[in-house]
Amino acid sequence: MREKLAALQARALAELADVGDLEALEGWRIRVLGSRGELRELQRGLGGLPPAERPAVGQAFNQAKNALEGAFAERQAALNALALERELAAQRVDVTLPGRPPSVGRLHPTTLIIKQITDFFVSMGFQVVEGPEVERDLYNFELLNIPQDHPARDMWDTIYVDPPEVLLRTHTSPMQARVMERQQPPVRVVVPGRCYRYEAQDATHEWMFYQIEGLAVDEGLTMADLKGTLSAFARRMFRPDVRTRFRCDYFPFVEPGVDMSISCHVCNGVGCRVCKGTGWIEILGAGMVHPRVLEMVGYDPERYSGWAFGMGPERIAMLKYDIPDIRYFYVNDLRFLEQFR
Repeated sequence: MREKLAALQARALAELADVGDLEALEGWRIRVLGSRGELRELQRGLGGLPPAERPAVGQAFNQAKNALEGAFAERQAALNALALERELAAQRVDVTLPGRPPSVGRLHPTTLIIKQITDFFVSMGFQVVEGPEVERDLYNFELLNIPQDHPARDMWDTIYVDPPEVLLRTHTSPMQARVMERQQPPVRVVVPGRCYRYEAQDATHEWMFYQIEGLAVDEGLTMADLKGTLSAFARRMFRPDVRTRFRCDYFPFVEPGVDMSISCHVCNGVGCRVCKGTGWIEILGAGMVHPRVLEMVGYDPERYSGWAFGMGPERIAMLKYDIPDIRYFYVNDLRFLEQFR
């Protein structure tokens, strides 16, 4: 029995020395030290030995088992260390290589257009101001020559927060009154910001959109100043040879009121599907500030005159970049947004 035990121990240790990975090591453990392994099968033969030999042989079995288990633990630790070393080597980073550049965000196309528009008017001596999106009826309508019973209120599908006094502003024009209340002429401001209207969404309309309001008040300002400034803006924003057209229009807070169109960028005024055969595309509304608006903020309309305009930067961007649907600005589609820098 002792010879068999010694032979098993020698063979098992030799096989253990040749084990090269943890999977093979587990197979060795099951075959040699497992509950049905070779050592356990040999140990079952102790019952057939004479009683006098059993203590010595049993002690030999314990020594062999301890030796094999110790050798197994050492080999397991060595193979674990080797596996870790291989894993670290596979994951090693070459710090001498240039790093991957981080993904850099881009400005939203609406933000880009607003910046381009305001930069032009700043270069003309205007200041950029902002106002509250939750507005009082007084500033959104009353001080803009639109009293409670005025039919022009139907032009704006108003969203009320606390009717009838508090609402989401329908345009950026309330800042006309707020600015003129705070300062005496000369006044030259542009007002970018979000506006809200309760209306159906389609390719050219959104319930939330941006608008840029412009206001100039001083002594001796005329319609010629308005036309010259806006024509220069169109040439800067679109192309140097763009033509402009002004036609009469109605807005309660200006008199007279006009809309401004530019020659179609697709057909150059000949007539096409984009301009609906007219050769012109409307881009904004404007006019001379109504004398009553000046009176309500304490200005003397006999001394001062002014002009104002309002435009939608998203619609300017749609023309400038040939974007067919205003809803693209708000769907957060990176394929669309990554086209602009």
